[in-house]
Amino acid sequence: MEQAGVLGRLFGRGKKAAGALAGPLSEQAIREWLIARLAKQIKVSPAEVDPSRSFESYGLDSIVAVQVSGALEKIVEQRLSPGLLFEHPNIDDLSRHLAQELDLSKQAQA
Repeated sequence: MEQAGVLGRLFGRGKKAAGALAGPLSEQAIREWLIARLAKQIKVSPAEVDPSRSFESYGLDSIVAVQVSGALEKIVEQRLSPGLLFEHPNIDDLSRHLAQELDLSKQAQA
């Protein structure tokens, strides 16, 4: 499945959103998606999002955490824990965890 198309459907932006996740799924692509998703949620520019800052410090509650987890499931095409954003409290940690969990480094080499 084309990841860019998934993002377009998730955000309802069609081709404009498709550029948000270019190329294969990777740790960097997940990180960028999370930054964009958080920026949209808190209504700031993606440049204002610090990926090392905790989700909690941005005021994300459990409802939003479950929504983000659900959206990530569609992108990675795998069931994820609804508590993922609490288990991995910032964007850097979460994107690193998902890349390891999904073994994306080996996929990138293939």
